[in-house]
Amino acid sequence: MTSRAPLSRKLSAIAESATLKVDAKAKALQAAGRPVISYAAGEPDFATPSFIVDAAAKALQDPKNYRYTPAAGLPVLREAIAAKTLRDSGLEVAPSQVIVTNGGKQSVYQAFQTVVNPGDEVLLPAPYWTTYPEAIALADGTPVEVFAGADQDYKVTVAQLEAARTDKTTVLVFVSPSNPTGSVYTPEETAEIGRWALEHGIWVITDEIYQNLTYEGVKAVSIVEAVPELAEQTILVNGVAKTYAMTGWRVGWMVGPADAMKLAGNLQSHLSSNVNNVAQIAAAAALNGPQDEAEQFRLAFDRRRQLIVSELAKIDGVEVPNPLGAFYVYPDVRGLLNRPWGGVTPTTSLELADLILEKAEVAVVPGEAFGPSGYLRLSYALGDDQLLEGVQRLQRLFA
Repeated sequence: MTSRAPLSRKLSAIAESATLKVDAKAKALQAAGRPVISYAAGEPDFATPSFIVDAAAKALQDPKNYRYTPAAGLPVLREAIAAKTLRDSGLEVAPSQVIVTNGGKQSVYQAFQTVVNPGDEVLLPAPYWTTYPEAIALADGTPVEVFAGADQDYKVTVAQLEAARTDKTTVLVFVSPSNPTGSVYTPEETAEIGRWALEHGIWVITDEIYQNLTYEGVKAVSIVEAVPELAEQTILVNGVAKTYAMTGWRVGWMVGPADAMKLAGNLQSHLSSNVNNVAQIAAAAALNGPQDEAEQFRLAFDRRRQLIVSELAKIDGVEVPNPLGAFYVYPDVRGLLNRPWGGVTPTTSLELADLILEKAEVAVVPGEAFGPSGYLRLSYALGDDQLLEGVQRLQRLFA
């Protein structure tokens, strides 16, 4: 009897999302009765604003929303996204250049599928979101990490990118504000990188899902606003999840040149067809409606940001760059490694994260999920009391 044919080699090489894995472990421990505080998930703890929920409830009463709609998205949402792209990214696009996707992750996946060919090299500034290298691999590309440490505020330079560029380089991933670091490139840094990409004919995939979450008067300038000529070789990905506390609604989008969006639209027509119509209508309400509650969310994140940075900085051996965007802090914890803590001597941030979960009942994501070891990611998108209690547990553990 012939044995079963093998499973997909490509999918077998793809790792599970590290952030979701840590969050799932934390939730399992909580369900078992342990008082675990989790900084793992990048998910606002706020409820979606009621006017958005009301728009969805109204949409449920309209039978036309029970049917198939255009795979690229409802016209009302594509128009709202085009308006937002002009408002926040400084780029004027037609609604036909917008594709609505099942969350930002689908946009990321489709963006790489659209512009990466087998053997292409994709410059990936590190620390990076854990999904990027896997999505690049699924497009048969090769991720080329370009690392910038805490001494650079986790921001790569043109000199570093140029040193990594080869004749196989076709794409650059540009993320500001950053997940996992919260770093925001200055307008000058963004423009310099944009001009470099334009000069070398390199596609840019820019993830702007945190663009409305910035602090201390900082604006996350889009790379296409800094270098308008770059728009013909740039795909912007975004979504409502972070700004409007809509992670579970699963509405994202991609914006780009008409020819690229045609290819991405063809892919989506076979991959998933249209996004849930009720969720699309809710997303349109979020973009077109009052922004007061979104601003209150941002102010709450800012308060938590200041608290967690100041408290983590009290731990000897922890270096904490000041994040100016998103809702993450990414401390350099190399000063805690190779030292005994409660009878355990961690040598990597993966071992350190395991120690923290076991000894302090605090869940954090180790730097290995985002690039080199020696760092931890903590999301401060959780309640104020838990946020402070969790850091105080770390202070006691590492006293």
